[in-house]
Amino acid sequence: MVFSFARFSRGQALAVCALPVVALLAVAAVAPLPFAVAQPGGTANVLGKHEGKPVLTISGVPTRETKGALRMTTIAATGPQMDVRLGDVVDGWFRSDRAVMPKDSVYPTGDDVKEVQKHNLGDMKKSQDEAVKAALAYLKADGYDDTGKVDVKVDLGKVGGPSAGLFLSLGIIDKLDGDGSGGDLTGGRDIAGTGTISASGEVGPVGGVALKTQGARRDGASVFLVPRAECADAKAELPKGLRLVPVTTLKGTVEALRTLREGGDLPSC
Repeated sequence: MVFSFARFSRGQALAVCALPVVALLAVAAVAPLPFAVAQPGGTANVLGKHEGKPVLTISGVPTRETKGALRMTTIAATGPQMDVRLGDVVDGWFRSDRAVMPKDSVYPTGDDVKEVQKHNLGDMKKSQDEAVKAALAYLKADGYDDTGKVDVKVDLGKVGGPSAGLFLSLGIIDKLDGDGSGGDLTGGRDIAGTGTISASGEVGPVGGVALKTQGARRDGASVFLVPRAECADAKAELPKGLRLVPVTTLKGTVEALRTLREGGDLPSC
């Protein structure tokens, strides 16, 4: 059958043409979309406990009593099997405490929950191993003599991914040698941040930094250590009262914390 729009008034013709568009919008509103929505997650002080258990347990050598906090940060994203719809995406775009990301960038292994957990915990285990190696290499180069006796166990529960690496290394250094002259790396401050770490001490980017700064400030941090490559993202939604300190290496991070404790000048993003 062929319709002749000449038989319709202008308003009727527009109404007929709009019907398919309305139908498509209605479908889009309820259809699941290939996105995940993230928000600021929890933080954990690696010098203390997480879920009632010490994050760092060090044996074989004496450890120091520490003050302040070295707070690793996380994001919380919708699950791999959770449907995200148009309304969720639009809401996320207009909120500073939400981020809309392609689902495959958050869950590269697919939407099987067990596979995702296995992948994330595998990344965390690798990150822990690299963090221990980086910390002990730094301490040895800085004149700490007993690195061969050190045994480190890390417990962050079900927290996955590699982004705690830098802070695990800093926690080990602080518990064993502090700032190298009897003081704490933190200077008694609540310091948060993020970043991967390699065994050679290179700090790498992790993503989700704008959300992590919000979680850090919410939980009391006044300083945020950020991989230099992510300075722009960190500044995008920076909470009031949170100071950014860009870092690129473990050695440079320790030096920055010493300078901060002494009240010296530091680069900023």
